[in-house]
Amino acid sequence: MSEIVTEFLFEMRLHVIAPVEVGAIGGNLRRFAAVTDGSFEGPKLRGLVLPGGSDALVIHPNGRTLLDVRLALQTHDGAAIFLQYRGVRSGPEAVLQRLARGEAVDPSEYYFRTLILFETGDARYAWLNDLVAVGLGRREPSGPIYRVFALC
Repeated sequence: MSEIVTEFLFEMRLHVIAPVEVGAIGGNLRRFAAVTDGSFEGPKLRGLVLPGGSDALVIHPNGRTLLDVRLALQTHDGAAIFLQYRGVRSGPEAVLQRLARGEAVDPSEYYFRTLILFETGDARYAWLNDLVAVGLGRREPSGPIYRVFALC
């Protein structure tokens, strides 16, 4: 294989409550936020993001952010899916400061990518267990939005 091929899976929108700051550890700021809900929709699956997800962040002094997120999804036809991703949001410090203040920032001004894995016991969606996906993120004032693609 000489190139990466992707297939669009869905767009996911998350609603996150104000984060709890754990504090500075080793020069980086640790934050934790609960994901209250959300939705996802695409050609092969759609549904809701269930309450109770976690968004653990490590924020470097220059604003670079490492993400560790775990979510429970429920498809429109009742399947439960566990989704886990790690990612990075980086860019010019001034742009990251605008994001931190909750301003709307064009996603072309910063880098926001995730690596996603799925788990489900539902036979209809078992194909998700065997793939790796990537998310192209953008941070809106209402919460993050991801376009999710399977790596084929």
